[in-house]
Amino acid sequence: MAVPASISRRSFLTGRDEQPVRRILPPGMLEDGLASCTGCGACVEACPTAIIALVEGKPSLNFQAGECLLCGDCATVCPEPVFDRAAPPAFSHVVAISDACLARSEVSCMTCRDACPEAAIAFRPRIGGPFVPELNESACTGCGACIGLCPSQAIAVASRMPEAVDG
Repeated sequence: MAVPASISRRSFLTGRDEQPVRRILPPGMLEDGLASCTGCGACVEACPTAIIALVEGKPSLNFQAGECLLCGDCATVCPEPVFDRAAPPAFSHVVAISDACLARSEVSCMTCRDACPEAAIAFRPRIGGPFVPELNESACTGCGACIGLCPSQAIAVASRMPEAVDG
């Protein structure tokens, strides 16, 4: 079994290997624009919550460190054509809550609901157990405020579901 270069305390104590982290682009960054990124680090310096880091010379968000304010400072200071400057900063993702959620394991926890600035996570009552989380995907901005605070690491970035098209 290969040992990861850096292992979190949680992974060590649970005996689970950490999976490679998927690159999460700053809000408004174009997938094609990433190729134009020179890795200058201006976005890293401009981020007020310090969640942008250069990973392999390209910016990536770390929601374990905090949330994105969708302020657009990273796009403002970027000297390259990396961001869609015609639109307000936005993510193409939302969050997803897995079955590792404490509330789904009969433990009362509403940390994600309390952390969500958009109130996109609500809790539905159920008979015989604690309330369970439900995500309002249309209200979720993908800011990641709930991700780092989840005690069971049950929340992750997920692709936004395409809008239903009327035929």
